[in-house]
Amino acid sequence: MTTTRPRLWPAIAIVSAAALALGWVWLSGGEQTGQDRTMRTVPIVFGAIVLLIVWFTLLSRLPRAIRIRAAIVGAALLTLAAGAVRIRGVTGDLVPILEWRWADRPVPSLENLPPPAEPAPAKETASSTPAMETATAPKPAVDPAASFAGVEYPQYLGVNRDAVVPGARVARDWSAHPPRLVWRRRVGAGWSGFAVKDAIAVTQEQRGEKEMIVAYNLADGSPKWAHGDAAHYDTTVAGEGPRATPTISRGRVFTLGSTGILNALDLATGRSLWRRTIGPDNDAPEPDWGRSSSPLAVDDLIVVSAGGSNGRSLVAYQRDTGEPVWRAGDDAASYSSPHLATLAGVRQILILNQSTVFSHDPSTGRVLWQHAWPRMQPSVAQPLLLPNDRVLFSAGYGIGSRMLQIARDDRGELQATMLWESTRLKAKFTNLVVHGGFVYGLDDGVLVCLDPATGERRWKGGRYGHGQVILAGDRLLVQSEEGELVLVEPNPQEHRELARVTMFTQKTWNPPALAGRYLLVRNDVEAALFELAVEREP
Repeated sequence: MTTTRPRLWPAIAIVSAAALALGWVWLSGGEQTGQDRTMRTVPIVFGAIVLLIVWFTLLSRLPRAIRIRAAIVGAALLTLAAGAVRIRGVTGDLVPILEWRWADRPVPSLENLPPPAEPAPAKETASSTPAMETATAPKPAVDPAASFAGVEYPQYLGVNRDAVVPGARVARDWSAHPPRLVWRRRVGAGWSGFAVKDAIAVTQEQRGEKEMIVAYNLADGSPKWAHGDAAHYDTTVAGEGPRATPTISRGRVFTLGSTGILNALDLATGRSLWRRTIGPDNDAPEPDWGRSSSPLAVDDLIVVSAGGSNGRSLVAYQRDTGEPVWRAGDDAASYSSPHLATLAGVRQILILNQSTVFSHDPSTGRVLWQHAWPRMQPSVAQPLLLPNDRVLFSAGYGIGSRMLQIARDDRGELQATMLWESTRLKAKFTNLVVHGGFVYGLDDGVLVCLDPATGERRWKGGRYGHGQVILAGDRLLVQSEEGELVLVEPNPQEHRELARVTMFTQKTWNPPALAGRYLLVRNDVEAALFELAVEREP
């Protein structure tokens, strides 16, 4: 009796070919994004698995009993895995985040939040500078009676919506004086940041089937008031909950929920003043990733990106009544927010839509100029204003950056001329800042210094994932996607990381807020307030 030997060479060939293909995807150079690598990995792995199954069942020459048993065991393991593991969103590179199905993340009620946690330990730093002094002596928590007058970060990316806090004096030496945890709280899901005014911090959260606007006391993290609307956005890839940061202006809070609910609330009490639903208002479809645009307060108007057709792309409502004042533009909404700017001596609102950059007159909405934008992927980053009436736009997903020059033509009308374009800086979720004449931002998760005159890259270093950046005085605060806070010196000669600490251990996409020396951070699980050590006044 002869025994047929198993035929192994097809399996070896399949595994070898898949390994070579994966090596090419992940080790080859060029300007591939992390998302590109992930998307190319999926068909390679899936195809290899399918071919191995075909080999095993039809071509392996293994005994029929072994193949049947293996099929039963494989099916049982797949069933067990599907019942025990679920996908809890994805990273910025679209890599699935897995967790046990029984790992519930209960959100405490607003009346029964847990007590503050102990301060988080600092991680190893790279600083060797002399120790600096803190603004105040260490204490268990912020004094509830302390005055927060003048402390503000009133909207998305701060006072000027540019992620810059000019007067900050963040100390370099975190070995001696690491950021001190003041309080930590569980919060509802969502990717909204905090808006801060005096002693109140406001954010948006998902709590069950309600989309909540919650105000917290900055001193201890206790809830001050909450407002809820029946709305719930949740997808596996985009995540759950609201994503736009509130705007605080003249004692009021303006928020845009993930399904398009625009609220105006009293800052002190949370009392509802008016409400609109911008989708039906403007015959506008809902964006695939939920509405992420933060409202812009301009004069007596609240301006939002609706994305409607027939002149209803950008919309202004009366701040006191919520009545529509003007509508303009003809492009679908993307995920950036309206931005107030003065270019060529003209005050204007900039908005990066799905396929066009538009400039609008703040009073009437009239389109002042426009520039075609690659209509391929979502656009999130805010425009970066530069000297000499230049403005830099950037997007991730392989698109890159474009520098526009704004000037008047012979008729006195504004025109936008592209000076250069480059794939050297692709701002996906983050925003760009300028310091010392150079641009800094995360290019597909890696920090980059760019020369705005030419679009050429000075250096690239420091893998922080798809995080966020704040320019605090002359220091960069980089919030990594993994939940770390990193202190970087913005130097055009080289990448200089000074120190880092761990804030969270989960994916952190939410934009941070720096109000005075207090850094307010959150993700879709928890929020925390850190007091930063500051340098002594000269």
